[in-house]
Amino acid sequence: MKRFRSSVGVLQGTKVLFSDFADGGQMWTGHGPRECRVAVSFAEAFAQVPAVTVGLTMWDMDHKTNSRVDLTAEDVTVKGFKLVFKTWGDTRIARVRADWMAIGTVRDDDDWEVD
Repeated sequence: MKRFRSSVGVLQGTKVLFSDFADGGQMWTGHGPRECRVAVSFAEAFAQVPAVTVGLTMWDMDHKTNSRVDLTAEDVTVKGFKLVFKTWGDTRIARVRADWMAIGTVRDDDDWEVD
């Protein structure tokens, strides 16, 4: 469990990860690396590493193949994280959009440090 002792901040956003059907990209053709990594930068840094959740909000997939999806947040820091989408096998994906939410402690005007 993550416990917060000071002010809590919430940031959220949405990212279109790829749109491969228009240009014959790897997710749509099923050939080549089947992974997409997108850097997300927070509008304001957190005081400590936040908790980040991600979810699919749009996916456009070929109905003739199995739907295989792995969506995660990796390398989370106080300034951002990597949104990682993976698929495998014969899955063909035209496009994907993901939403994210980060919750964590933020600096307050009353916070101060003594050197």
